[in-house]
Amino acid sequence: MASSTKISSKHTLPDQVQRFLFDNTAVRGELVQLHQSYQEVLIRHNYPPAIEKLLGELLAAVALLTATVKLEGTLTLEARGQGEVSLLMAECNTGAQGGDQLRAIARYQGEPTGQTLAELLNGGQLVITLDPYEGQRYQGIVALDQDTLMACLEGYFASSEQLPTKLWLAADSKSAGGLLLQKLPEDARNKDSDAWIRLGHLAATLTNEELLHLEQNELLHRLFHEETLRTFEPHTLKFGCTCSRERIANALASLGEEELKEALKDKGELATQCHFCNTHYVFTKDDLPELLNEKTIETQTSPRLH
Repeated sequence: MASSTKISSKHTLPDQVQRFLFDNTAVRGELVQLHQSYQEVLIRHNYPPAIEKLLGELLAAVALLTATVKLEGTLTLEARGQGEVSLLMAECNTGAQGGDQLRAIARYQGEPTGQTLAELLNGGQLVITLDPYEGQRYQGIVALDQDTLMACLEGYFASSEQLPTKLWLAADSKSAGGLLLQKLPEDARNKDSDAWIRLGHLAATLTNEELLHLEQNELLHRLFHEETLRTFEPHTLKFGCTCSRERIANALASLGEEELKEALKDKGELATQCHFCNTHYVFTKDDLPELLNEKTIETQTSPRLH
């Protein structure tokens, strides 16, 4: 039986992902906790509690996966369904000053009545996209045929990556968090053949409250104090959006000169906003030269969601 742990209700914990491994085993792990960055997503949208929870889990998962594959670029998780919720999406962009940037969004109709991933999306697909700054774009797809995001991602790793992986994800109205354990290929350094099963049992004693609100070093000690655990420098995470006036201008430029002139003539201005961060962008007839100039560089940049 897991021992009870007293947890402070004050949210002074940093948003960060902690990488660790167990010496003399073929097991590694990642631990992530999100507070401010998760709140930055929520305050921009009035999501129902069930969608808030799933977006928190998705944010924690995308941070874990980005750290696990050590990607320099953008990693996106998209859950696309045919139910009350049509899209849940989270994205991690690496390399930003001050920490990797996270953002997320949901699309749904009416007031959803479901609570779980299966109930809200009613089937569909989980799309995992890795878009490195250099190199080829990769996309993996797995069916949303499990009750939880955790189970769907574990199935993806088992079938597509051939790496046994265990995930624990949680979110409430204030924080989101995740723990990942992964079994690496066997080699001569692995002197503990029982480690994978044993460590999985230890991690399974973790409660949602501990995952969300217990300081990371204390949490790892609580779970694995009898193991030889090695931790690395934590990596900072923050909310951030890749939208910009230039990207929006690129999208508007694709309408063509005549349509732009007609729209500006009718309305006097073109106004739009980013669906992720709600930043508003306004273009007037004085900005038409800017829009038309942007059209010439549109093909030089990779298309991205705004």
